[in-house]
Parts: sequence; structure tokens; C-alpha cells
Amino acid sequence: MNGEKYNSERAPQAVGLYPHARKVGDLLFLSGVGPRKAGTKEIPGVTLDKYGNIIEYDIETQCHSVFQNIKFILEDAGSSWDKIVDVQVFLTNMKDDFKTYNKIYAQYFKDNQPCRTTIEIKSLPTPIAIELKVIATI
Repeated sequence: MNGEKYNSERAPQAVGLYPHARKVGDLLFLSGVGPRKAGTKEIPGVTLDKYGNIIEYDIETQCHSVFQNIKFILEDAGSSWDKIVDVQVFLTNMKDDFKTYNKIYAQYFKDNQPCRTTIEIKSLPTPIAIELKVIATI
């Protein structure tokens, strides 16, 4: 058995065939989480042209939205923010966004300081600038 699956109605629907999280033993593995809002295709902090291309974005707004989505998934799967042990961060513009992201991250993780890896990638599956992959305990 490869673990119990969890989906949160408070987090955005997955863009593929995968759950929001999967529990294996005492660990909870979250799929990549972006800033979209549940029940809509709205992406906080993103302005798109008529073709769906990013015109401008606000990394700070996206960061807060991603963290809120992660919180929802953790809570709905029986875990919590303070139980996060590892974070993988995917940014599409390290040069321009890392400083802002790092400042906001420090506010959210002041007390709980999980391991973290930050990676720059060319793009994400939807027109977003940030996605997180998280592992927590239950």
C-alpha cells in the first residue's frame, strides 16, 4: 500500500491526476502547491493577457496564497504548519523574486525551521511564479 490520499476542498483542485497529499507512516507528502484559489481558476497576484500569458505578477501575493493553501491541506489531512519538516521551493525568477520570497518565508517559518531547497525553473504548469512541495509529520 502506498499510503492514504487526502484532498482539501479549501485548496485549489489539482491540475492533474494526483492528490493534494498522501500519508505514509507518520509522514505527509504534499504534491506541488501553487497560489490558485479553490473553486476558481483565479491566480492571486497575476495579470494575464487574452492568451493566458503573464503580463505582470506580484510574488508577495502569490507567496501568501501558496502558504495559505499549504496550511489548508495540512490541516485537512490531520497535520499542521508546525509539523513541516522539509520544503522544496520552485521559483520561475530567482534573481527578481528570491529576496521577497525569503523575507516572507522567514515570517511564516520563524518558529518552525524545516529543511529547505530553493530551485529556479523555467516555468510551471499554470501561469504562476512559485510552487512549494512540502513534507510534514502527522
